[in-house]
Amino acid sequence: MAQLTKRFIDEVVPDPERDVYHWDATLPGFGLRVKPSGRKVYILTYRNKHRRSRWITIGQHGTITPDIARKKATQLLAQAQMGNVDPADERDHIKGSMTMKELADKYMKEHANVRKKPQSIYNDQHFIDRYIVPQMGSRKVEEFTRPDIAKFHTSLSETPYQANRVLTLLSTMFNLAEVWGERPDGSNPCRRVARFPEKAHERYLTAEELKRIGKTLKELEDEKSEPQVAIDALRLLIFTGARKSEILNLKWSEVDLENGLLRLEDSKTGAKVIYLNMAAIDILKKIKHDPVWVIPSDRRENQPFNGLYKVWERIREKAEIPDVRIHDLRHSFASVAAGLGNGLLIIGKLLGHTQASTTQRYAHLADNPIRKANEEIGQAIEQALNSGGAEVIDLHSEQQAQTGNG
Repeated sequence: MAQLTKRFIDEVVPDPERDVYHWDATLPGFGLRVKPSGRKVYILTYRNKHRRSRWITIGQHGTITPDIARKKATQLLAQAQMGNVDPADERDHIKGSMTMKELADKYMKEHANVRKKPQSIYNDQHFIDRYIVPQMGSRKVEEFTRPDIAKFHTSLSETPYQANRVLTLLSTMFNLAEVWGERPDGSNPCRRVARFPEKAHERYLTAEELKRIGKTLKELEDEKSEPQVAIDALRLLIFTGARKSEILNLKWSEVDLENGLLRLEDSKTGAKVIYLNMAAIDILKKIKHDPVWVIPSDRRENQPFNGLYKVWERIREKAEIPDVRIHDLRHSFASVAAGLGNGLLIIGKLLGHTQASTTQRYAHLADNPIRKANEEIGQAIEQALNSGGAEVIDLHSEQQAQTGNG
């Protein structure tokens, strides 16, 4: 026996035929296992309260130091001697528990695919494949602590929106892990992990920018350089304020031209009605009629169009509006509605919002008519004050006269 110091361990030579064990002279049961490959691992042997011989691997030399390994071994021995917890049983339980990769697979199969909409299923799988499994997949579900999750969330700080969406997904997964018996109740490690602030992206097209888009769409249509279905889709988005998925997944069975409505069987907010203006109706009347889809794929049979993002990138570059997203067409529809004096209730109905709080983002736009009226009043008063000879009505005197006559 020898004291397991770093110098002693570094000088140990492996046996090419078998494992070699070196036991520490100061802590009973603490030792070093040297594999023929040269790998050196700290181990601990002891007897539990039932006098059964138990064995635990503490860690690899180089990854941890002898002092850290000895300290861990001392803690494990103390647990074993107290008799309440057998460290080896804890190890065996962890070995048999679910990994994050297994939890992710179960989540997609038994939760997302059953309860969520196609776009949400796609987003969840994307976040799992890109972020969760590569960084967490091999670890056990029950091992994760709040500091682990906070560190992981911080590692995604360069993309705060995605980081917050991944955190929300993880929280749902850990909640389900509790339901499925993989973690104790109330142990979700995502709780109280602060989300990153997100700057709302609200871009509204000006009249000049709308004019440029219209001109670009017409030119591309004449040139036939972009799919006609993509141009039709973008025009419908502009004139309806609908979401991209609502137009691309639109079926002719949901179109009611006689009453000027789109009766969507499903959307982000469930079944929904979209009101059609004459411009949108004219577009729909001119579209080549596919048996099922209003915006059919130009490459695959019996499928809706896929690829609008790439078409939009080329269109916005040609129209010189590189910062405008497809979703900003929806914002711009609301902006025009507000500018024409429509209140938040009407705007919410047109956009299909189910909650008034969602429409509240357009409150500053809906104030425009009030600001305009206020400005006109101010100009009239200013003109009266500066006109010199203009007749100024004494409202107080007139009110008194009307009161006397009454």
